[in-house]
Amino acid sequence: QPWSPGAEEGPSTFDIAHVFSLSLIQDLPLDRISWLRPMGRKFTSGWQFLNITTLASGSPFSVFSGVQQTGAGSAGGDRPDQIGTPEFSTRRTVREDYFGRGPDNGSFFHIPIGVPGGTGPNQGRFGTLGRNTFRGPAFHNFDVALIKDTEFARRGGEMLTLQFRAEFFNVFNLVNFGLPANIVRGSGFGFINRTAGTSRQIQFCLKLIY
Repeated sequence: QPWSPGAEEGPSTFDIAHVFSLSLIQDLPLDRISWLRPMGRKFTSGWQFLNITTLASGSPFSVFSGVQQTGAGSAGGDRPDQIGTPEFSTRRTVREDYFGRGPDNGSFFHIPIGVPGGTGPNQGRFGTLGRNTFRGPAFHNFDVALIKDTEFARRGGEMLTLQFRAEFFNVFNLVNFGLPANIVRGSGFGFINRTAGTSRQIQFCLKLIY
C-alpha cells in the first residue's frame, strides 16, 4: 500500500526460517575388510564417500487478488482479505493442490471491490492480507558421490593418479515443489506447477591428476 508503509512489512522474499546443511567426506578403508584383501591394495585403497545434505523450510509468498481494487496496486492486483485458513500440504491425492480445495481455493479470500467509499476502477479498498503471509513447501536434497583414487605411474618426480567419480544428485529422487500460483483470479490459483529442483541425476567420470 503506497500510503501505508507499515502495511507492507513482512518477511523478505529470500527469508528462509530454518536451514540445515551438512557436508561430509569419509575415507573408506576397504583394506580392513578381510574378504576384500585378496583383491589387492590397488582396488581397496583410495576410496572416499561424499555427501551434501540440504534441508530447508519453505520460502514466503504473497497472495494477490488479480484485480486492481484501488488503482494503486501491483501488476497482479492488490492483496485481498483472508476469510479462511488454508491447510497447506503436498501429501494429498492431488499433490500439487497446495491449498487443498481445488477449483475453490479462492474461497479462502475475499476481494473487497464495490464497497462504500471505495476508490479506483473497481471502487475497492486495500485488502487486509499482509505481505509474504504464507510459506511454500520445504526443500530436501541429498547429493552423494563415491570417489576412487588410483596411483598407477610416475611422470618425472610426480605420481600420476586416475580418479573415478560416481556422483548422484538428489539421490533419493525427492520431489521438491516450488511456490503455488498466487493470484486468486488467475489460472490454477493455489496449485503448484513447477519444482524447486531437478529429478535424480547420475554421472560418472574419470580424471587424470598429475
